[in-house]
Amino acid sequence: MTEGEIDLPQAPRGASRQSESNSGKSARPSRSRQSPIRCPDCGSSQTWKDGLRKTGSSVIQRYLCRDCGLRFSESAANLKVEVDVSGQVLEKPDSGKDLPNPDVAAGDLIVQPSREDAFLQRGEDVGSHQAHQVSITEKPLNSLRGYSRERRVCAEKDEARNLAEVESRTEKWAAGATTTDIKSLLFQYAWFLKKEGYAESTIESRVRVLKVLAQRGAGLSDPETVKDAIARQDVWCNRHKMNAVDAYTSFLRMIGGTWNPPRYGLASKLPFIPTERELDALIAGCGPKTSTFLQLLKETAMRAGEANGLRWTEIDFERGTVRVTPEKGSDPRIFKLSGKLLSMLSSFRAKNRVMDPDRIFAKDLRTVRKVFEKQRATITRKLQNPRLRQIHFHTFRHWKATMLYHQTKDILYVMKFLGHRNIKNTLKYIQLEEAIFKEESEEFICKVARTAEEAKPLIEAGFTYECEINGDLLFKKRK
Repeated sequence: MTEGEIDLPQAPRGASRQSESNSGKSARPSRSRQSPIRCPDCGSSQTWKDGLRKTGSSVIQRYLCRDCGLRFSESAANLKVEVDVSGQVLEKPDSGKDLPNPDVAAGDLIVQPSREDAFLQRGEDVGSHQAHQVSITEKPLNSLRGYSRERRVCAEKDEARNLAEVESRTEKWAAGATTTDIKSLLFQYAWFLKKEGYAESTIESRVRVLKVLAQRGAGLSDPETVKDAIARQDVWCNRHKMNAVDAYTSFLRMIGGTWNPPRYGLASKLPFIPTERELDALIAGCGPKTSTFLQLLKETAMRAGEANGLRWTEIDFERGTVRVTPEKGSDPRIFKLSGKLLSMLSSFRAKNRVMDPDRIFAKDLRTVRKVFEKQRATITRKLQNPRLRQIHFHTFRHWKATMLYHQTKDILYVMKFLGHRNIKNTLKYIQLEEAIFKEESEEFICKVARTAEEAKPLIEAGFTYECEINGDLLFKKRK
């Protein structure tokens, strides 16, 4: 090559073959082809597509330079890159106009040998080009306006990660949207509660409430975002918010964190007590399985979880009793069942094949509850009685406790019947009984018994002892 001649870059691969094949043909107007994607670092057009990167709702194409090994995104490749005939980038660096302190002289810093006209392009992998490392004085620092989300800094070629991906993962974690991380963390939390001895129902409810908070913008690693998420749930009652606070407190105990939990006052509210006629109408209108379940709740005042966990071995058809395995730290109990309920259980056992032959109600409690709610809505429409919608599984327990106190006036008996260990949980039924029966007639039926044999049938009929006059025992009962 003589002096003054220009060493032009070689044609791309396949170009000579194409020219040879077209040499004997007449010239045709060539189709317009899209310009090749050039590497923002070395300007090479030898680039491969290297997968897609999703950021929110957009998808960005990634490329790999075959010459220098740089991985860059489509936005970096779309920047204007000027190259000379040798493939070197022609763009000149700024003269330090973007330096945060222009008074610092370049001579005061150590300049390492580097290639000529070095600069910091968008999308450049600074740490991957070890052959030509440069100091900061050779490359002007970008201002905030020149910040590029696609820049990767200080990473080896095989370990480089786009900062935008890291920021995206951080934002998603803060918003509770990193599904894989959330599932893994909630699984660990469920296992933590299992090891602590919590009941299955408690574990399910606590995991569910944390999952809802994460989906609604709470970052489980940041207590303040959890507070915000709980406060924004306007449809939640204070009881539900208190449960969420308890769930997150135990979660922080698992990861070794602390917080100042918000305080939600719980308003004292008396439960709804229906009439016995409304309960019987609801039981009669449901299907065989649901009606058996409801009749069991009505006679024994069991919790729904206790009734759903019953096994056939716990029912003594010969003596007509049932033994209850308690929940929530209650005392174990045994109840006498009526002939009607024993007949329903026998018929249910004979006609229904269950997947679990040991359990009476093989389905999970949530399924039983959904079936009941659907049947309750149908009965409410048929009877045109909106009060039936207020009846839940726990309503049967409240009704039975109120009736027991009304009949016996013995709060300790009611406490033992319900399995309560603290009488404070039972005292509310005194107020319920007074509120429900205060409008009833105060007329009584009075009976006199002179011997124990005469007093026995009176007590069995529901009469209560009042006093003794001249050796005669007086009993009374409301009309």
